Amino acid sequence: MAIIRELNGITPKIGKRCFIADNAVIVGDVVIGDDCSIWYGAVLRGDVNSIIVGDRVNIQDGAVLHTTYEESIVEIGNDVSVGHNAIVHGAKVGNDVLVGMGAILMDNAVIPDGTIIAAGAVVLTNQVLESGVYAGIPAKRIKEGSDAIRAAARENARGYMTYKEWYG
Repeated sequence: MAIIRELNGITPKIGKRCFIADNAVIVGDVVIGDDCSIWYGAVLRGDVNSIIVGDRVNIQDGAVLHTTYEESIVEIGNDVSVGHNAIVHGAKVGNDVLVGMGAILMDNAVIPDGTIIAAGAVVLTNQVLESGVYAGIPAKRIKEGSDAIRAAARENARGYMTYKEWYG
């Protein structure tokens, strides 16, 4: 059974029709929207500040969402995929975004709607991006934003809507 734990008088709030894997950890000030999936080994640790997750978001295996005390919160929009082993640390992520496997988003980074962060990319603290595709360390835009990029990110998130249903 997943660890869903109250901390300092704050209990995580989980929306309707969500799949939470057996060994996922959700602690404290965490709000998860509807139709989300939190996969195996994912950790959403709202112990020092808020984590807010929109609708139709998937937080994949081994991903970690955390913040810095009194400095940052995690905000994730709708139709977002946070890839395997990615770290979102106090960043704001828009709608229709794909955060690739092993990517790192640092405190107060801003990822706009319709953006893809490539696997292994690192978005630095306070970096405010424009829509597009980003890769590298530090992350640099390698492709401008487009309707096709936004659709690809959304489609990835929609795929996880199907996968979560397999787990009933």
